[in-house]
Amino acid sequence: MAENAIASIPLKGGIDELPPIGFGTWLYRGGAGVLVRATERGCGFIDTAESYGNEDLVGSEIAPVRGSVFLATKVSPENLRLADVIRHCLRSIERLGVEAVDLYQVHWPNPQIPINETMRGMRHLVEEGLVRYVGVSNFSVAQMRAAQAALGDIPLVSNQIRYNLVERHLERDTVAWCRENGVAVIAYRPLARFELGAAEPVVVRIAKEVGRTPAQVLLNWAVGGGGVSAIPKTDRIERVDDLAAAARWRLTDRQRRRLEAGTG
Repeated sequence: MAENAIASIPLKGGIDELPPIGFGTWLYRGGAGVLVRATERGCGFIDTAESYGNEDLVGSEIAPVRGSVFLATKVSPENLRLADVIRHCLRSIERLGVEAVDLYQVHWPNPQIPINETMRGMRHLVEEGLVRYVGVSNFSVAQMRAAQAALGDIPLVSNQIRYNLVERHLERDTVAWCRENGVAVIAYRPLARFELGAAEPVVVRIAKEVGRTPAQVLLNWAVGGGGVSAIPKTDRIERVDDLAAAARWRLTDRQRRRLEAGTG
């Protein structure tokens, strides 16, 4: 690893680490070798979900490099009853063509189904060797606490949230709590492509200063504060190297402050 590169994130209670840059597959159409290339570039954290409708595609594309991939998927909020959690995980495993899922996540909380029941299903999957790690997505601090209490001695390792330079409202509670408790933050929509607004000129200016692309600046900001793995998405293999290189250097503290302030 380069001296100034951003470190991988150790997973609580385990031996694995998440690279600072992984790849998401929402609306992913595939067919261009993107996921294999991402893995070859050190970004073999691949995230999907049963609701994306592409687990079979993801599974087939990562098959040549499965041993180097940390594979994550998610169970939908309507499927959080005990029996449903188990059944839908087995279906995801079948579609993905794997023996086990590295990270199984609750996609969204469902207040109509007790978290204790959902986590009983997660415990069963871990105990049966079908899931290696348990995570959640779009959970508040209170919901994460309840999930961890229900899991007992099985650690809650991650919370996947929408987090980027212009969507920082979760920093003071959710992100801070995760950092304090060793729970990895997985940032989806980290590039904020259509939401930069007034911040865009600053991003472009700093990109020119550091000799990087605007996408690299945005990703570096997202993962540079520690404890965050960002999962951008692309269907174009030519973009993989650009995105993968986003964590091999660091913005200065002053550059981070300028980005956050939206001033040049």
